[in-house]
Amino acid sequence: MSTTLQFLPEVSVIVPIYNGEKDLPPLIDCLAKQTYPRQLVEYILVDNNSGDRTGELLGKAAQEHRGLNLIILSENHIQSSYAARNKGIKSARYPFLAFTDADCRPAAQWLTELVQPFKDSSIGLVAGEIAALTGSTWLEKYAERRHFMSPKFLLEHSFCPYGQTANLAIRREAFQKVGLFRPYLTTGGDADICWRIQQQTDWQLTYAPEAIIYHRHRSTLEDLRSQLKRYGRSNRYLHELYGVELMRPLTNQELFFTLGRWLLKELPKNTLKLLFGKADIVDLLATPLDLIGFQSRSQGQTTAKLPEKAKEIEWL
Repeated sequence: MSTTLQFLPEVSVIVPIYNGEKDLPPLIDCLAKQTYPRQLVEYILVDNNSGDRTGELLGKAAQEHRGLNLIILSENHIQSSYAARNKGIKSARYPFLAFTDADCRPAAQWLTELVQPFKDSSIGLVAGEIAALTGSTWLEKYAERRHFMSPKFLLEHSFCPYGQTANLAIRREAFQKVGLFRPYLTTGGDADICWRIQQQTDWQLTYAPEAIIYHRHRSTLEDLRSQLKRYGRSNRYLHELYGVELMRPLTNQELFFTLGRWLLKELPKNTLKLLFGKADIVDLLATPLDLIGFQSRSQGQTTAKLPEKAKEIEWL
């Protein structure tokens, strides 16, 4: 992209952090490598009541990266990434706000690419691309093949498109009109803020495919199931807030048919491919993992109930 055509407004980048001592050094390294002019951006890092060395590392980073304009805040009252983001929004000085998470790795051109669509005054939200960091475990490879983090499915959501706060930019003025994130919501707040802005204002959401954030997939079955249960809870919360259609559970007949087809058809075929080096363990176990994932989402959706306080909206 030619620098003469670049749109370079002042931007506030907001990152909620909870127990992020392992992620902070590589995250800050990625922020330091951003091509965006340093004098036009502030990086607001909000410690959300961490119990590890996050606070110590944030203080150290502020000392070591004085040219980076790091602003260190704390949100110790409400344990929620959305409450931490609200703390950052209230402190932010600039008209465009970009969001990512501590376990994300922004590409060098991320911020530059993310704000370009705002040249169009009708755009109020920009969703960037989320790509997988190269994984070493077969579970990470499975999640990558299933495009767990791709924004494509969210941008095509049947109710209304939305982006993930792992890679999202919003005009500050939009928060002034519709309010901030719901501070007591623990999942689903990404969709909620995007939907409120699109429903209550004339601003539109668009996609910036070159604004790339890298993120690591879950590497253990326990972590993967926890992630998918959270997706299920999110669906339940959005159903209670917006009437979004709930995911239909599998019938016993569908379950037995799927397992039978895997045992009798897919497993023998992929085992033979594996012997000839044309398949791997992910090909062998994809169907059982799909079923485990579906069961995890269903469990999260079935057991969740939106807390009354989660309906509250915080305002600037």
